[in-house]
Amino acid sequence: MEDEPEREGRGETFSPDLMHAIFKHVWSRRTERGGGVDEAIEIEQPAPETSRRTRSTTANASALQVSCELLRMFVAEAVQRCAVIAEAEGTTIIEPTHLERVLPQLLLDF
Repeated sequence: MEDEPEREGRGETFSPDLMHAIFKHVWSRRTERGGGVDEAIEIEQPAPETSRRTRSTTANASALQVSCELLRMFVAEAVQRCAVIAEAEGTTIIEPTHLERVLPQLLLDF
């Protein structure tokens, strides 16, 4: 099996631009629903003169990189757990039912 630094060196991770687009989509949907943005997902504080309603939520580069790495690790762990179940069932194909079986514990572990 390959070492983690070798994988990262080849660029096998999610794009920070993709992660930023996902975050922006979620933030805009929350704004449209009138719920606003939770304090827990705000990453950078706006200038003091900006009002809460007009400021935009942004993410800095290091937060995006950490989010990409977390998502990569989550997906890799999900695939690995699904593969173990598929192998125990005597098949080499991972099916959606395998993901359904590992997802509850996986979400608790992360």
